[in-house]
Amino acid sequence: MTPIAYSLQFRGRATSPRSDRLRFSLTAPSTALVTTVGPDGVRGAFEDVPGGEATFEGELALGEQSTFDDFGTIEFGRGNRLRFHSVGLGRLGSSPDPHLRHGSVVREVEGGDGQFAGAEGLITSNFFVSDTGEVTDNQFGLIFVRDQRRDEVAQRKGAKPCTTN
Repeated sequence: MTPIAYSLQFRGRATSPRSDRLRFSLTAPSTALVTTVGPDGVRGAFEDVPGGEATFEGELALGEQSTFDDFGTIEFGRGNRLRFHSVGLGRLGSSPDPHLRHGSVVREVEGGDGQFAGAEGLITSNFFVSDTGEVTDNQFGLIFVRDQRRDEVAQRKGAKPCTTN
């Protein structure tokens, strides 16, 4: 298995199909996260880079005391979709800005399609939901994918595909 790390900032809208649910439909362009440490402290910014767009579709089931669990998909280019669900409970509560709710969750990758067939890993998410439904979701993922070249060579030699490194 080969690890892939990514950092993306998804933006879009949240809708409420029911009072105990939030549905996110978000997109993220290809970007590079640039973090600079200097005498004035730390700064971070996403800079646009050439490439495509990722789409995030997720649903949060709201629980008691500002908690939730969630599930959904992220598609990185056509046909490369991963599935996830939350690990434990996420948290969505107030923030210092009265117009924003601040949330965080750890998500477990449970496979997918294309590049993510048989994938495993974790995604951390730190996000805001505005009182008008605007969402900004900063994600960092570390996902282990099958090494397709190794699998192809092994199959030519009559061996089974590698499932671990």
